[in-house]
Amino acid sequence: MGPNPKMKREFLDSTRSSPFPDEVLELVLSLLKSHKDRSAVSLVCKDWYNAESWSRTHVFIGNCYSVSPEIVARRFPIIKSVTLKGKPRFSDFNLVPENWGADVHPWLVVFATKYPFLEELRLKRMAVSDESLEFLAVNFPNFKVLSLLSCDGFSTDGLAAIATHCKSLTQLDIQENGIDDKSGGWLSCFPENFTSLEVLNFANLNTDVNFDALERLVSRCKSLKVLKVNKSISLEHLQRLLVCAPQLTELGTGSFTPELTTRQYAELESAFNQCKNLNTLSGLWEATALYLPVLYPVCSNLTFLNLSYTFLQSLELASLLRQCPRLRRLWVLDTVGDKGLEAVGSNCPLLEELRVFPADPFDEEIIHGVTEAGFVAVSYGCRRLHYVLYFCRQMTNAAVATIVQNCPDFTHFRLCIMNPGQPDYLTNEPMDEAFGAVVRTCTKLQRLSVSGLLTDLTFEYIGQYAKNLETLSVAFAGSSDRGMQCVLEGCPKLRKLEIRDCPFGNAALLSGLEKYESMRSLWMSACNVTMNGCRLLAREMPRLNVEVMKEDGSDDSQADKVYVYRSVAGPRRDAPPCVLTTLSGL
Repeated sequence: MGPNPKMKREFLDSTRSSPFPDEVLELVLSLLKSHKDRSAVSLVCKDWYNAESWSRTHVFIGNCYSVSPEIVARRFPIIKSVTLKGKPRFSDFNLVPENWGADVHPWLVVFATKYPFLEELRLKRMAVSDESLEFLAVNFPNFKVLSLLSCDGFSTDGLAAIATHCKSLTQLDIQENGIDDKSGGWLSCFPENFTSLEVLNFANLNTDVNFDALERLVSRCKSLKVLKVNKSISLEHLQRLLVCAPQLTELGTGSFTPELTTRQYAELESAFNQCKNLNTLSGLWEATALYLPVLYPVCSNLTFLNLSYTFLQSLELASLLRQCPRLRRLWVLDTVGDKGLEAVGSNCPLLEELRVFPADPFDEEIIHGVTEAGFVAVSYGCRRLHYVLYFCRQMTNAAVATIVQNCPDFTHFRLCIMNPGQPDYLTNEPMDEAFGAVVRTCTKLQRLSVSGLLTDLTFEYIGQYAKNLETLSVAFAGSSDRGMQCVLEGCPKLRKLEIRDCPFGNAALLSGLEKYESMRSLWMSACNVTMNGCRLLAREMPRLNVEVMKEDGSDDSQADKVYVYRSVAGPRRDAPPCVLTTLSGL
């Protein structure tokens, strides 16, 4: 199902300003896959704007309140795929009220009228109800792809509606959602003649699933490439699934703890041995050294190993990594310790991305963890590293300087020293020179998270050197308003600025008057911003949406949490009482 050719012809004829052929324009535009490139092309001239409107089939909306669904539908008549993001990222840390907004249903109502041919919907941090999922399932007959990441408000009843009605579904990807996990019976709602599934991910659901229904589904979907199950799936069940789907390229296992007989172990090892195309492995809940060797047959082809749910020690990780020479992405818990990271440096020369998560971020007396020594060891052995997320309890300026000298191509550098305001533990100096080294050395840097004891000098370095920086996250840092001012004045490509628990006030907020319109968003919480400062910003920049969250309903002058973003749709009308906007008395 698609647009009416006559309607398209009349639309283009009515807006044409030059005789440049439509066919040539559409052929050129079809080669552009990046939404950023297509947006830039649309600014060239009126003809290109119109042709880009008519030829675009996918739209990315980084903030659901930056535009309305009606405006999107007018601008792009033939969209088949939508990616839509809702709440600010700090909702992941419970800093955004639960009823903040970002309801997907108004979008679906418009899409049902304007895009009945919609095939793909990818949502992140949106409020999604069971009613919305059922509406989606029954109103889009060609629907194929549903991805829900960090969404909330729905239950397994909504998934049952998708399984029942979406006859052409190829992807169902449910990740890290706040879901009401009622039962595992939703898997039995897929019709017995349903065979089109290529991606199935329900790794983060908690309840048991109907394994017989899952096994039947997997066995008849011969094009299934991605399967990620939850921890209710035992090793014995996993073996049966692998026998049904040896063609998998990505696997998320269930629990890795139940005891196996010698025969069962051999059967599981044989099943893994048949998975010749597997390149991504995750899950492995509660894995122990006893069963890790069963993975060895697939390790030689792995490029991504996600062990972020696996409490491995250093020796266990080292044994596994020796089997993974092609690894490019690795996620682990800090239980692996510095010795485990030394094994990363010794065995993973092609590694490009490393994420080290804290097993227990709230236990200050914890005895395990990683330090600067493990990070330095990785940098010596993994010179291609360009993305890092590293949680640790201590760091030094010298270590960070060594790390970026060894790996100067970082595009994402997210260092999280978990004790707020922690200095260089050897010199007791601020960590300014560490991040100064990062922005001076890593000229391709796009995303930066800073932590530790930091003065305004860090932000002077960022403003001076981080010319390609797009996202900056700051917590418990800075000395004065000057720090934030340096960033806003000096980073021409900045799109997202996230700040919490910093001494920045109204002067810092108002220094970005011209900058905010070119950014996607600004978040400030637990800073020194006042309601008057927010009112002044809203008055001076009417094309920005300025929102203040005051969950306790107080009328004091302090602006607890401030969220600023550009919008062509004007102030939103669905804000709850705890969110003040220009429409609700800001």
